[in-house]
Amino acid sequence: MTAWTFHPDLLATPVPRYTSYPTAAEFGEAVGRGDMESALEGIGPDQSISLYVHIPYCHEICWYCACNTGAANKSQRLASYLDTLAAEIDLVAERLAGRGRIKRISFGGGSPNAISPQQFATLLARLRRAFAADDALLSIELDPRSLGGPWFEAIAAAGISRASLGVQTLDEKVQRAIGRLQPFGLIDICVDELRKAGVTSLNFDLMYGLPHQGIDELEQTLRSTIALRPERIALFGYAHVPHLIPRQKQIDGSALPDAELRFRQAELGHRMLMHEGYDPVGFDHYARPYDCMSLAARQGRLRRNFQGFTDDQAQVLIGLGASAISQFPHLLVQNEKNAGRYKIRVSSNLLPAAHGTRRTDEDRRRGAAIEQLLCNGKADVAGMIDQNLLERLRPFLDAGLATIEGGRLRLPDFGRPYARVVASLFDAYRQPAARRFSSAI
Repeated sequence: MTAWTFHPDLLATPVPRYTSYPTAAEFGEAVGRGDMESALEGIGPDQSISLYVHIPYCHEICWYCACNTGAANKSQRLASYLDTLAAEIDLVAERLAGRGRIKRISFGGGSPNAISPQQFATLLARLRRAFAADDALLSIELDPRSLGGPWFEAIAAAGISRASLGVQTLDEKVQRAIGRLQPFGLIDICVDELRKAGVTSLNFDLMYGLPHQGIDELEQTLRSTIALRPERIALFGYAHVPHLIPRQKQIDGSALPDAELRFRQAELGHRMLMHEGYDPVGFDHYARPYDCMSLAARQGRLRRNFQGFTDDQAQVLIGLGASAISQFPHLLVQNEKNAGRYKIRVSSNLLPAAHGTRRTDEDRRRGAAIEQLLCNGKADVAGMIDQNLLERLRPFLDAGLATIEGGRLRLPDFGRPYARVVASLFDAYRQPAARRFSSAI
């Protein structure tokens, strides 16, 4: 494996993570409920659909978290939200009128296990009944700090085969610095119980660039993680933007690694995980060769949506719940973010879609190139490279971090940490601006 070379000038500009194009930064109120209704009505009888169900609550709020989530400290608040979510499910199902085929249902948050196992079972039954989705593949995000016996039983009873554990770090000092204490023994028990419950594809979410986290701390977290043998590992760089996310003000910014150390941490993760037999997937995910994500990457089927990298091939993703985003070929639309306003809309028998953006043919063309670069490290860019874009690409080409030949742009393996920056050059909406997005590495 060729060593990564740190070019600080090429990583200096914050860029989006591109879980969509256009990004959520381009969403506006010109798109809303009427667009969502039209999109649902346009779905074909046998079109594949995936559902994403958002639970915007956690038992404990981590200081670093950028998710739309609140504290699950009042049972009535959760019950009220779930009643509203059930009503939205019925509204969407009514408008689909039996059209489409639900192939996947994903539960995220926040933390889906902020609700009780019985509430989850009731929610899943509602989804299966409303959408005739008994055979849909199920996946779930989980907070190991609030997992117990009844939840493992619920996961087994539901037939969930894919799960993602929010681990972040296994170093106690780093955990204290981000407000997320969870000992290794707890994670070990969760893994064992999830395996017994039938989970065959398990992901760990890990982070680098955290306060008081050096190379040694990250290396030990990676070694402990590898020992538990998850099929997938997502290694994210922490984005410290306390001016946008007030809860991050609890984190000591002076204790964060500098840009070069962040780069070396990402490189360490890449080197260690590949040495242990994980395949690189996209720019920050890793998977065992037999896992569905690795297979999708090798076969050129890897996709990217609001849930990150995925092997899901459905062109329609319907988001359910406050702040959930739906994705159609020509439309991106987001539900009302505020749980109170979300409830008011649904209680009025209205779809809660509040804002979004329409995707032009040019958006789809550029979005395809961005997605290909991030998923496969290569993209068909024929007809897209004008003199201005070529000049912006020049530093990457001169450094050997990218090549262009026959209308194909390629990134070598050692160009992986620059993938988001190169992809951003094809973003027609992106101009040099204030720090609104995360560091590219």
